[in-house]
Amino acid sequence: MNEQPLAGFTVGVTAARRHEELAALLERRGARVVHAPAIRLVPLADDAVLLAATREMLARPVDDLVVTTGIGLRAWLETADGWGLRDDLMRLLGGVRILARGPKARGAVRAAGLAEAWSPESESCEEVLRYLLREDLAGRRIAVQLYGEPCPELTDGLRRAGADVVEIPVYQWALAEDPEPLRRLVGQAVAGTVDAITFTSAPAVGATLSLAAEYHAEEALLHALRTRVMAACVGPVTAAPLERRSVPTVRPDRARLGALVRTLVADLPVRRTGRLVVHGCELELRGHAVVLDGRLRPIAPAPMAILRALAARPGHVLSRAELCGVLPSGLGPARAQPDEHAVEMAVARLRRGLGRQGLVQTIIKRGYRLACDTALQP
Repeated sequence: MNEQPLAGFTVGVTAARRHEELAALLERRGARVVHAPAIRLVPLADDAVLLAATREMLARPVDDLVVTTGIGLRAWLETADGWGLRDDLMRLLGGVRILARGPKARGAVRAAGLAEAWSPESESCEEVLRYLLREDLAGRRIAVQLYGEPCPELTDGLRRAGADVVEIPVYQWALAEDPEPLRRLVGQAVAGTVDAITFTSAPAVGATLSLAAEYHAEEALLHALRTRVMAACVGPVTAAPLERRSVPTVRPDRARLGALVRTLVADLPVRRTGRLVVHGCELELRGHAVVLDGRLRPIAPAPMAILRALAARPGHVLSRAELCGVLPSGLGPARAQPDEHAVEMAVARLRRGLGRQGLVQTIIKRGYRLACDTALQP
């Protein structure tokens, strides 16, 4: 377990960009990865909008440029190169005060041969706005490179302060072409068969909640994220839409994929691991698997749901009717409801998965219990 600290856990990945890198980092640490892209990055439907904004900047130079994303700045410069305007744009930007929203934007500015005058560590548009509002902005021209959607908290705040704001719409987000993987991931989260979901952009959070709402499962998803499913966000901007809905999030100090994975390694096993002494053996519950006799044993979702319910009340008998309520069901208003036969089948599969006799006991006419001595529990 030390070499693969995420062994036995399932992690959802909603990223479209760099999802292979994130998945590889998680799998290297033992996690089972479910890739369910929430959004996709698409070019502007009409490059004329970006061309017009660029020409306006060249004709009427701005005083400041707010770079909100590294990929946005790179895409803008590449597109300007195709128009034959890159050299003119670079000369202009060389004389403009540049504010880079966070480390990734700062890195892109420097890679382009430019220099930022200021950059927050938080990647927060609110912090950028507070920094600018310390000055008199009346009549000041400020360009804001957008990052896939409008940024009214920044642009409207600047306009209220008297600034002339030029919006640079470099790219935009759209929903994933195939929503089925994300629908399945939402269903897994609601059913409790995924342990964490990673988010690398605020639009991905919004798309996930919107899809859940289409299937009448938004509140169920939010409840899962507030209780048993960890929401791991790459930074505060990404986390903000969830935190506004009272969803606790974990996020790294630096907005990097490697740091995000290290945060999961540090937090997920602590929050989603339970240990019991059952029939004289130490049993460790880890997401979709158990560790028994030092061996990791994968357990299917329905048997694992039964095991978690029994483990929550070690030594106590739970009826078949009670256990029906913990079995995973489908997503949507017409989802199938488990019955007592499904409980019996899940218990039989659980016993086979554990591979040891006597751990799950049948109490005639009452239900099932784990063979625990509650006095011996860690």
